[in-house]
Amino acid sequence: MIVKLDKPKVLSDAISIISEVVSEVRIKLLEDGMSIVAVDPANVAMVIFKLPKQTFSQYETGNETWGVNLGDLKNVLRRASGSSSLVFEQEENQLKITIYDKIKRIFNMSLIEIESEDKREPELTFSCKVEMNAVNFTQAIEDCAIVADSCSFVAGEGFFVIEGQGSLNSARAEFSGDEAKFSGIGKSRYSLEYLMKFVKAAKISEKVIVNFSDDYPLRLDFPGDAMGLGFVLAPRVEND
Repeated sequence: MIVKLDKPKVLSDAISIISEVVSEVRIKLLEDGMSIVAVDPANVAMVIFKLPKQTFSQYETGNETWGVNLGDLKNVLRRASGSSSLVFEQEENQLKITIYDKIKRIFNMSLIEIESEDKREPELTFSCKVEMNAVNFTQAIEDCAIVADSCSFVAGEGFFVIEGQGSLNSARAEFSGDEAKFSGIGKSRYSLEYLMKFVKAAKISEKVIVNFSDDYPLRLDFPGDAMGLGFVLAPRVEND
């Protein structure tokens, strides 16, 4: 098999963000493109990544699966510049990564066995959906992280609110129809520790799509021009 990517920054940025949530993953080379679905060790958050076949300048695979340490892969991908090309080849239990730039550089990474069971993207039904600017969403999450360890998402008729309440202080961001598109009514609370990791995806997407329901998992999607990165997060219930 051989896979070639002429714009490595897309993959490099995504792997850097994913590595904040999970340390080891299965990267699947499917018929329609590269895919990662993984759950963090605490079984609280899921990451979903897809890089379509059309993104690659060469994509010849036989449905391989690579078990990789994301820290190691991230460090290799960082060695590629924006003008580099990347070629991935599997040679037995090794992943050969060749960077083509002014010079040809070759890295060999050992593929690893991932002990956790294979994960699939969950089928979830939500009552609330919000589409908004990713930077504005990030700022609201960062504001709440100053005062609390969790925040609430509240959607109602004509508004969407993100608010954090600490023991002494609070933060609140209010969005109207001018700043976001939203539908549905609901409220749920989520961990800011995880949300602060997720919002780093704002650097690869101008938009975020937020789906949630009352005391129900959250789904965040950061759609890019040539990829998709999403997260699922379990709720923090009021009687924690």
